[in-house]
Amino acid sequence: MEGDLRIGSVSARTVSFRFDGEMLTAREGETLAAALYAQGRRTLRTSRDDGGPRGAFCFMGVCQECVVSIDGRLTEACRTLVHDGLVVESVR
Repeated sequence: MEGDLRIGSVSARTVSFRFDGEMLTAREGETLAAALYAQGRRTLRTSRDDGGPRGAFCFMGVCQECVVSIDGRLTEACRTLVHDGLVVESVR
């Protein structure tokens, strides 16, 4: 689809997930970081040092800039596959 930021099968099933209380959709099999980026969500947490915004940087699990909270556990959004009903909170 022209203008679509998502990569992969356009026929993949659409799933719903929640990010900071907002219901969003993604294609099944996408990483959380890719799904959020495709929907314009660039800030996933704030820096403990200066309070500045942080988000996905390397998209391969090395930099840990995309850390989010899922079920009370910190995890990299770029290494987490979206699934129906996923509940995610940004880290402050």
